[in-house]
Amino acid sequence: MTLRRWEGSHERDLPVVHLGRGERPPFRDGGPLPTVNAPVLEFRSVTKTYSRSHLGRTTHSRGIVDLTWEVPEGESFGLLGLNGSGKTTTFKLALGLLRPTSGEVRILGRSPADAVALAAVGFLPELPYFYPFLTPCEALRFYGRLSGLREEELPDRIARTLDLVGLTEHGSRRMGEFSKGMVQRVGLAQAVLHDPRLIILDEPVSGLDPLAVKDFRELLGELRGRGKTLIVSSHSISELEKICDRVGILKEGRLARSIAHQEWEAAAEGLEGLFVETVR
Repeated sequence: MTLRRWEGSHERDLPVVHLGRGERPPFRDGGPLPTVNAPVLEFRSVTKTYSRSHLGRTTHSRGIVDLTWEVPEGESFGLLGLNGSGKTTTFKLALGLLRPTSGEVRILGRSPADAVALAAVGFLPELPYFYPFLTPCEALRFYGRLSGLREEELPDRIARTLDLVGLTEHGSRRMGEFSKGMVQRVGLAQAVLHDPRLIILDEPVSGLDPLAVKDFRELLGELRGRGKTLIVSSHSISELEKICDRVGILKEGRLARSIAHQEWEAAAEGLEGLFVETVR
């Protein structure tokens, strides 16, 4: 017996999964998004291996290895790791930009490739870029349409979002005149415009001056207060200490440790000491 699903215009056969004693059933798509008591993001034994062919030789390199990880609704979760530890691969898998070599990724019980699941996600890349001749209002109208928002609701959504990120007075200015901190605010605005339940932020305060960092931290605090689930990748350990409930440390593609806020608060050298102890 085989299961079938449609990928574009092509039908693919999928093997039946036989469960052993104590094993959990596979994820199933379809139906409404869960509202409570379900992980917002879940990785189940996920491995990603990159393969490259050159002159007849194929080489394989590790992305992440056997990553099992859950983020519940309303949590602020930080990802720490040295360069090359797998943070970018993890985010790309969560956003559906990569497919796992093995294992499963789910957003609110659905595949990241599912349009309904993606509509519940907002993403701020490390270096957001916008056409310099556009204004924030014009850029947000474009992203609102991409997110499926109705034309009649866009003006109010855009106004409220610009107010949230502190750009109400600059909504009609061309972004070519903006500082890095202001561009970062527009990036956050496009990530939250459609009111997602999960917001993924990659190095959100990288390159910002101290005042802009403080302002951005307050913005994230306001989102937490609204019940949003945040996943934040950063090299700034002190910032993660201030905004996260829990931090995961990636080492060589594996989740080496998950640390709760109470644990690093009780540690003599705080989160930094626990991080160094884990990655050495």
